[in-house]
Amino acid sequence: MLYPLGRGQSYAARVRLRRPRPESLLAWAAAAVGLIGIVSALTPEMRDRFELVGGVLPPGGIAAARVGALAFGLALVWLSRSLANRRRRAWQLAVAVVLASAVAHMAKGLDFEESVASLVLLAALLRYRRRFDVPGDPGATRPLFVVATVLAATGAVVLGVELHGGDLPSKLSDVFTALGVLLGFGALFLWLRPFSHAVAQTVGERRVARAIVDAYGHDSLSFFALRRDKSYFFSPTRLSFLAYRVVAGTALISGDPVGAEDEFDALLAEFRRVARTHGWRLAVISASETHLHRYRRLGMRAIAIGEEAVLNPATFSLEGRPIRKVRQSVSRVTKAGYTLRVVAAEDADEALRASLDEVSEQWRGNQPERGFSMAIDDLYVPGTVFALAEDEAGSVGGFLHLAPTPAGGGWSLSTMRRSPHAPNGLTEFLIVATLDWAKEEGASELSLNFCALTDLICPDRANTIARRLLRRGLLAADNVFQLERLYAFNRKFFPEWRPRYLCVERLSDLPLVGLAYLHVEQLLVPPGPWVKRDRKLVSH
Repeated sequence: MLYPLGRGQSYAARVRLRRPRPESLLAWAAAAVGLIGIVSALTPEMRDRFELVGGVLPPGGIAAARVGALAFGLALVWLSRSLANRRRRAWQLAVAVVLASAVAHMAKGLDFEESVASLVLLAALLRYRRRFDVPGDPGATRPLFVVATVLAATGAVVLGVELHGGDLPSKLSDVFTALGVLLGFGALFLWLRPFSHAVAQTVGERRVARAIVDAYGHDSLSFFALRRDKSYFFSPTRLSFLAYRVVAGTALISGDPVGAEDEFDALLAEFRRVARTHGWRLAVISASETHLHRYRRLGMRAIAIGEEAVLNPATFSLEGRPIRKVRQSVSRVTKAGYTLRVVAAEDADEALRASLDEVSEQWRGNQPERGFSMAIDDLYVPGTVFALAEDEAGSVGGFLHLAPTPAGGGWSLSTMRRSPHAPNGLTEFLIVATLDWAKEEGASELSLNFCALTDLICPDRANTIARRLLRRGLLAADNVFQLERLYAFNRKFFPEWRPRYLCVERLSDLPLVGLAYLHVEQLLVPPGPWVKRDRKLVSH
């Protein structure tokens, strides 16, 4: 059941979010105890204590205890992040490590102080054990069993050789050691792996989501919530939903919720509860300025990540010197005999589909099919349209794929393709001709593209040394990400720039959220022949 947050409740929620949580404090304490153990293992022991322990332990016992104390200290530092995320398996492992650490400190030199610190941490972990309620990934059980079996078999082989008086060759010993280390890290990774979530859409859910988008889709990104690589989270009334995907323990909400706005606060609060139950980091990508207050009420921080270029068909004009380059491009392509034809996706016959697929193949080359929050993964989904640039022979030289903003009366550019044999300026021709068509249809707007990091790319805004250095770095990587080229292209049309935001719960989440975001947008996939296998996704 979802309960809306009132004004007083939202303020209290913000206060609770900012108050240190026991698991966060325990995570810091674990890191501190781990660092103490590392320093202790790397510094000399007190002579009197060392001699006392040396007279009791067998030869090599102190050295082994010192190595153990170092390893356990490193383990606690490593586990601290998972403890902060309330992972049950991390707590179980931390309890075992703290116990072993206390014993190791005593064995290496009667280090009472370090042992007492470990035992205090152990008592705190036991006291707040119920706070660590995030389950591990059940899907990791089978591979974990396989890795643990291989690790045990490797150790048994080495131990058997040594017990029988044998001696492994140095190279073979190094191989077994490296294999043991890799298997050990693999087992720990699987043990601590967060709860995974595969993308799943039923036919019924997709039908409900489409109905909500058609009835309430005011935002230019609403239609993109219908991509097949997103999951849906509905309100109890099924009058609103949000689209999301979980990547490496991060739940990425794609754009704003869609539906009845009076349900948004409760919908977001409930999804945050579900995310915390599973131990997922929470982030909203491509959030609009309209709903920032809702995310802030949840204690999230908004970071501007770029701007969306939007044109008004009713007021757009090619008149004036500043837009002369666009005007010249349109004139050149028109003289070459190209005309615009708009076709609904569901009306595209097999011949036209083949032409569109061919243009897409030629345009993409060996580049992956990018897009997640601002593109459609199905060119032929009903409700979308193609704006085709055809020559005098009827051949398609390029096209725009447009998704509707059903409740807003506008269109959003989903895909832009052009044949390499088409004349320069064809894309400009397509946009201008499509604006004329949209004006005749009474469309309120045409959303072009999202330009990332415009605050850094725009030369007029690079007004500090840090911004100028970052801008140079982005321009150097423009061959891969094409940020500056896309911004320069959109700027030629003098659009209205609408900011888009990334919302996170903690600034410390930014690196992992950023990697998850780049992953879903396919910006981490390098060009190459391996990307060809998913090209047919565009023709489902």
